[in-house]
Amino acid sequence: MGHYTRAQVAALVDHTLLKPEATVADVEKLVAEAVDLRVFSVCVSPSLVAAAAAVAPSNLAVAAVSGFPSGKHLPEIKARESQLAVAAGATEIDMVIDVGIALSGDLAATAAEVAAVRAAIPGATLKVIVESAALLEFAGEALLRDVCRAAVGAGADFVKTSTGFHPSGGASVRAVELMAQTAGDAVGVKASGGIRTAEAATAMLDAGATRLGLSGTRAVLDGFSA
Repeated sequence: MGHYTRAQVAALVDHTLLKPEATVADVEKLVAEAVDLRVFSVCVSPSLVAAAAAVAPSNLAVAAVSGFPSGKHLPEIKARESQLAVAAGATEIDMVIDVGIALSGDLAATAAEVAAVRAAIPGATLKVIVESAALLEFAGEALLRDVCRAAVGAGADFVKTSTGFHPSGGASVRAVELMAQTAGDAVGVKASGGIRTAEAATAMLDAGATRLGLSGTRAVLDGFSA
């Protein structure tokens, strides 16, 4: 793909395995793939962070999800889950907001849950999953912007499109554009969910994504020139 090299894109990838049936052996394989592909990080479920951290080299970050995939966990649970993941070796946390609370318009509550997780993991990178496809489907662009502002104001280092598990869908170019415009230069934008080709990855990067969440990472990277 034209203006990005394979190495440039790989350096922005969270190589992801979040299937409920994933095992320790699967995570060890994920880490080996990540090393081979020279990606930025692996992203795994909280219960598998220790397994990933045990085999990940120092130049491979380990990320964990929190409140995943529904977001319908109490803020205290998300905060504690995030804290335990960091204690087990994660340096990045991808937390899911309670989308229903956001749709109800209580953005103070959205900010409060992000702030609770932020306070629990002061040294870690915090990515906030806003389920952009659901917000766009059920509310529209203004709410997506407002939720991103709330997350950034509460200490998010990244705003992230999607879990990849929501029926409304994953990342879209429009969502990434809106999120990048709203978040500003100091905050990253992670596009995830349904990005399966080099073309799709390129579109997300062009729209303003600064990190990509991929499960079919090799297939995507194979579409870029060395």
